[in-house]
Amino acid sequence: MGIKPMTPSPSGAIQPPPQHPTLREGHVHIWQARLDTDATQTNHYQTLSPDEQARATRFIFDKHKRRFSVGRGILRSLLGNYLALPPDQINFNYAKHGKPYLPPVQNPTDLRFNLSHSGELALFAFTIGRDLGIDIEQIRPDRSTRDIAERFFAPREVDALFALPDEQHTDAFFRCWTRKEAYIKAKGAGMAIPLDSFAVSLDPEAPAELLWVKDNPAESARWNLTTLSPDPTFAACVATEGQPEEIQFAKVTHC
Repeated sequence: MGIKPMTPSPSGAIQPPPQHPTLREGHVHIWQARLDTDATQTNHYQTLSPDEQARATRFIFDKHKRRFSVGRGILRSLLGNYLALPPDQINFNYAKHGKPYLPPVQNPTDLRFNLSHSGELALFAFTIGRDLGIDIEQIRPDRSTRDIAERFFAPREVDALFALPDEQHTDAFFRCWTRKEAYIKAKGAGMAIPLDSFAVSLDPEAPAELLWVKDNPAESARWNLTTLSPDPTFAACVATEGQPEEIQFAKVTHC
């Protein structure tokens, strides 16, 4: 499936998010944003709820506090655009394993969302009436080791990974990792789903797929995985319940 730019200008440049973007059933919107901005110099921190502000203060390092605050602020701004609500009036409920969702009173269209960040890049995914998960990871060769793969990947993924030429291992490792993380985030179960209890494709010539789920052979047919390319030094994937009709992508230039 191709990923279309969401709001191209006549010159082909990506525009800022529209004030009230239209999200149709069967469509997925993905926004990319940078987090290297001072949250105290924008309205991001001020739009956070008291519990989010308290959570931000618990980070030891300033960069982690900033990334959390800016990321949550952008999420609130984007949600506010979809729901026609001020960002600071959006309320979050949390599922058993911590996945945020919107209370029905604020969410008549059943808007669902997920976010992920790595380093200074963040991705935000939105759709209507179906579960989804998104993951982005900075590609780091020091983390794509056999020890880590054998600890977290399913045996068939380890075999597939190390059957590839050495120069393809790092990209394939993060291709695998982001597909697995996107799936468990879509399920909303966090690490309650062991990473070695299911397998995804990772070969560069193969489509992104959920190949196998332990004790549930029908599960793989329920999910669609789509590889994203936000930056050459990052890997990313979005997992959606069912096959989306269209996925659109845009960058947040300000929010």
